[in-house]
Amino acid sequence: MVLLTDPELSNQVKSQLLWDDRVRASDINVTVDNGTAVLTGVVPSYRAKVAAAEDAWTVPGVIKVNNQLRVQYPTTVTVPADSEIAANIKTVIMLEPNIDSSKINVSVAGGVVTLGGTVDNYWKKIQAEEDAYGITGVIDVINELGVVPTEKLSDEVIARNIEAALERNFNVNVDNVTVQVSNGVVTLSGTVANWAAWRAAYNTAAYTSGVINVVDQLSIRYA
Repeated sequence: MVLLTDPELSNQVKSQLLWDDRVRASDINVTVDNGTAVLTGVVPSYRAKVAAAEDAWTVPGVIKVNNQLRVQYPTTVTVPADSEIAANIKTVIMLEPNIDSSKINVSVAGGVVTLGGTVDNYWKKIQAEEDAYGITGVIDVINELGVVPTEKLSDEVIARNIEAALERNFNVNVDNVTVQVSNGVVTLSGTVANWAAWRAAYNTAAYTSGVINVVDQLSIRYA
């Protein structure tokens, strides 16, 4: 694989943003320094902010994304009051069949959402956050949800389950990934070949029963 220079990577990221109809590429500035893409400017929604970062990650050669984008809703969009934003988020989470919404608290101040309470799986914490950032009026999400598994699994069992799942995943070279578990907290370290491999490894840990948090120390190393 021929690695691109930083200016070439910057152009590739810009092209990817121009392709994506979810973001306003003309309002986004892109700089790349030693493979780290820095995104600045404004986007029309929090979902667009997340999408822009994902677009940058998909460009081969990008090893890190620093997302400094600000959410600025278009003047044509009626931004709900904080209380309405909170109510909308609660409704969406309540419709999730696998999440007990009665244990989740939602507060909103100036469009900044704070999620509190507990869920019984780590992936549900991620899902609740994704539900929140899809709501109109949200400019940021602070996820303070605690994870309290209904079934206590030993760290050894959790580690074995993650490692076995990684071996079954064609996106990941399990020999290059180290899995450590302490009191349900998973630390992933080592190297992966690209962003798709990183996401596959992270999701594998996140979706494993008994996990309460995932610490990402993986590095992307392009061949």
